Amino acid sequence: MVALFDMAPVGGIAAGAAAVALFLVLAGLAVILFLLLRRTLRLAFRLIIVGVILLIAVVGSGSLLYFASASFDRPPRRPGPPVNRPR
Repeated sequence: MVALFDMAPVGGIAAGAAAVALFLVLAGLAVILFLLLRRTLRLAFRLIIVGVILLIAVVGSGSLLYFASASFDRPPRRPGPPVNRPR
């Protein structure tokens, strides 16, 4: 059981994929909103809305990648207690 906790984490790969997926979903949402708001808003307001969504996507993906790739230093492993030998 102890050997299971010594394995290297694979969270960086999963977090990287999640960051890319987050950015792609928000970028797709921005494109869809830009096209849906074509007749109701002027171009400047549409670009502001799309810019805010893309800014959220970039900041969210970047922070997710940053915090997922942070290396956490483990404290040094303490030696086990001495083995009691029979007398």
